[in-house]
Amino acid sequence: MVVLSAARWLRSRLSDRFWRVQEVLKYARHFRGRKNRCYKLAVRSVRRAFVKSTKARREKKRFLRALWITRIEAASLEHGLKYPAFISNLAKSQVELNRKVLADLAIYEPKTFKSLAALAQRRRQEGFLAALGDGKEPEGIFSRIVHHSY
Repeated sequence: MVVLSAARWLRSRLSDRFWRVQEVLKYARHFRGRKNRCYKLAVRSVRRAFVKSTKARREKKRFLRALWITRIEAASLEHGLKYPAFISNLAKSQVELNRKVLADLAIYEPKTFKSLAALAQRRRQEGFLAALGDGKEPEGIFSRIVHHSY
């Protein structure tokens, strides 16, 4: 009989149930109280911990997206644009930076972010001018287009 290691030899000698219990207890080692020693309590706690960790990964994504949006909104307000206008005008200008990168630019590269805000502002003004057309409305039509003087 060829034995490659003592651990494998020992693994082959004991029952599978023992190793299943040890696997659960390995994950429960850092728990407080009897949950790290008693299998019956450890199984429940380990399963619950795995479920919570799965949910927490999704919640982390939501939380980080909300954080990035808050940072972008604060930085864009400094340059005179609200968040929805900033994002939509960047998209219309074919700037394909995601919110994570925009938030990092707002914090670590304020000059770059300022140039992006200026680009969005310019695109917004072009949109206003295109909506106004020649500035004359046809007879009998009342519109709510506000004439801005820039």
